[in-house]
Amino acid sequence: MRIALITDTWQPFINGVVISLLATEQCLLKAGHQVLVVTAAPDKHFICPGFPDVPLAKQPFAGVARQLQEFAPEAIHIATEGPVGLAARRYCLLNGLQFNSAFHTNFAEYLWERSKIPSFLTYRWLRWFHGPSKAVLVSSARMSAQLQKKGFQHLAIWGRGVDCEKFAPDEIGRRACCQQDTLFLYVGRVAQEKNLDAFLRLDLPGKKWVVGDGPQRAQLEQRYPQVRFLGARAHSELPAYFNCADVFVFPSKTDTFGLVMVEAMACGVPVAAFPVRGPLDVITPGVTGVMDVDLRRACLDALQLPRQQVREQALSFSWEAATAQFMQHLQPVRASIAPRMLRESALN
Repeated sequence: MRIALITDTWQPFINGVVISLLATEQCLLKAGHQVLVVTAAPDKHFICPGFPDVPLAKQPFAGVARQLQEFAPEAIHIATEGPVGLAARRYCLLNGLQFNSAFHTNFAEYLWERSKIPSFLTYRWLRWFHGPSKAVLVSSARMSAQLQKKGFQHLAIWGRGVDCEKFAPDEIGRRACCQQDTLFLYVGRVAQEKNLDAFLRLDLPGKKWVVGDGPQRAQLEQRYPQVRFLGARAHSELPAYFNCADVFVFPSKTDTFGLVMVEAMACGVPVAAFPVRGPLDVITPGVTGVMDVDLRRACLDALQLPRQQVREQALSFSWEAATAQFMQHLQPVRASIAPRMLRESALN
């Protein structure tokens, strides 16, 4: 099939959406499909209100329309709800084309945290955006149930995976870290909605590292001078940091999934988190991590989990299986065209 993936965020910016789409693209190409990633021109951006580190495209409709016309996709997936996603949505509706979409990010909660925009208004807009979608892909059944209560329709599950060759235990690298103290690690955006204060203020033995950047970094560095802030790192560098850590701490209460937890687990690092959506969909309690309303207790208990046990459980997360789910929910651009679905076995 010719498959178009529409996204407002792409390389070199790295986040869960980009990682998921990159892995899906690679699986699709490996299976013999043609893939077009439609995103914004790098020189035509403005800053997203309330999110100073998130660039958004300026007036992308003409460029999006041209790319889709030239590629003539048989299926269209709109991954994000920004200007590029809006442009693709408009193009599809103007031309009578079917598409599916994805719900990756809890914008309603994030906008409330940062700008105090009432969440019911954001959810109203998101329902409008995804309304024409033939399938709204979400990362878990728990996320689907939440959105169903919010009035979303045509929800379908698209799980996530991890590259278990890239993210793997490295005992040589671990010894090279020369960490005599226990190390608690966070990797991700340094922003208000990630609830980093809940981790950084804990009285824990050893050291705390934060890998990532974002609008709250300067404030947190000043507030917690004993914490080592390492800044943003390339995705390819993250396994080395995971392998230095004794526990990966995930304090967020608003993530839809938390792919970075699976990457940590694939390196054999147990996870400490709150018992909320995201961790509940990823962590096997007492096996790959510990969830507790007392995050300090979760961190200390996670120290006791065998790393090999954590690694073995993480192997169940497969990008090939996730891509097979993705293909099951693709829609033909024309209702009269039967989609050629990809069998999971073709990806193995």
